[in-house]
Amino acid sequence: MAALPPNPVPVAYQGGTPAVPVWLNKGDNAWQMISATLVGLQSVPGLVILYGSIVKKKWAVNSAFMALYAFAAVVLCWVIWGYKMSFGHKLLPFWGKAGPALGQKYLVNQALLPATTQFYDDGRVETAMVTPFYPMASMVWFQCVFAGITLVILAGSVLGRMSFKAWMAFVPLWLTFCYTVGAFSLWGGGFLFHWGVMDYSGGYVIHLSSGIAGFTAAYWVGPRSKKDRERFPPNNVLLMLAGAGLLWMGWAGFNGGDPYSANVDSSMAVLNTNICAATSLLVWTWLDVIFFKKPSVIGAVQGMITGLVSITPGAGLVQGWAAIVFGILSGSVPWFTMMIVHKRWSLLQHIDDTLGVFHTHAIAGILGGVLTGLFAEPQLCAMFLPVVNSKGGVYGGSGGIQILKQLAGGAFIIGWNLVVTSIICVAINLIVPLRMTEEQLMIGDDAVHGEEAYALWGDGEKYDSTQHGQYSDDTSHNKASIGATQVV
Repeated sequence: MAALPPNPVPVAYQGGTPAVPVWLNKGDNAWQMISATLVGLQSVPGLVILYGSIVKKKWAVNSAFMALYAFAAVVLCWVIWGYKMSFGHKLLPFWGKAGPALGQKYLVNQALLPATTQFYDDGRVETAMVTPFYPMASMVWFQCVFAGITLVILAGSVLGRMSFKAWMAFVPLWLTFCYTVGAFSLWGGGFLFHWGVMDYSGGYVIHLSSGIAGFTAAYWVGPRSKKDRERFPPNNVLLMLAGAGLLWMGWAGFNGGDPYSANVDSSMAVLNTNICAATSLLVWTWLDVIFFKKPSVIGAVQGMITGLVSITPGAGLVQGWAAIVFGILSGSVPWFTMMIVHKRWSLLQHIDDTLGVFHTHAIAGILGGVLTGLFAEPQLCAMFLPVVNSKGGVYGGSGGIQILKQLAGGAFIIGWNLVVTSIICVAINLIVPLRMTEEQLMIGDDAVHGEEAYALWGDGEKYDSTQHGQYSDDTSHNKASIGATQVV
């Protein structure tokens, strides 16, 4: 009898081999890695471009670099200790045990979140442990890009004055003592996860936490220079739109990847995300036209962001019509707090939140969390949540208690970030100043990094008659300035 010919298919593609174990679903794995890449693109280059463009020219390099540095620093901290603190075995009801996620034996095995098994009061299993059909390496990277973008969002509150050295210390400390707590509590199997607080994709873990922490850090760092607060025009509106576009399209991975599977709930999440973002952008623009007589491009971007943020906690849990309701409210409530309340409340005016992260992320995040508690649809909840029979308040029965759970979960995230972010800032300030020097604040990128965004002088650099034939737009002179930038 003739011997069978060798299998012509390489081992890497054969089912049942170490490279393709029986538990691996190639479709789920592909979608999870694509989703992670989309979320990563939101930060690098998405928010790097947006931050570098939306600020005054003299802070373009510094703002973009703060985002880039944060993302890179998070990656290393995440795989060395942060991932297991967020998704590993329970240490405390709100915290996992720290440890590395670097070894081959750990990363090639099937992904699992060990603290997520949900039990009834009598000890019976209510919902089995989360065990997606792809390797742990995919899970570690997917969650890493979420941690990374949270720090990048937070940076938006302190642009234009925070010392870069202080930022270098702040990123690993805040990741360790703030982000991991929220992630484990709500996603990794902590007490809010098991209590049934709904946060589909980070309305609380990412947006509420970064908004509150950014606002808190802005208080401790102090405001920008007086001239920067009075006049802070974007240096490139069109490039800002490119960054905003990457942010919007990347949200397909942000919300679509959180079922940990390429399933029908993922499709619902992606569709709802775009419905809400579009609605919110339009509502914000309409309000600008009605009250200020001009449609603002920056306002449209802010409306887009608040829509994306508010739908995030309920993206795969609500129906399409509810996503429109989310969008109407996310385009109007943060608009009202930013354009009306902010101008009348002395506390908000005193704290210099450079990009308004408090309004676009904290307000929009808590709004989305409460709306999720109101509109979460029972069948969609059953596809995703560990607590059976979960539903929003509009569906009657026990749904009303869900709104209280959402408020309590939001209160925990707010309180923790207020206190711990303050402690981190005070501790850093004992070692290195949180704030740049007055000279750096006056000059900008050239003083901080020795680099400028454009080969055009005239925004931040001090005037030197031996080197320049024009005046800086930050310096007052008796005669009008000449060159590319005019004194306004």
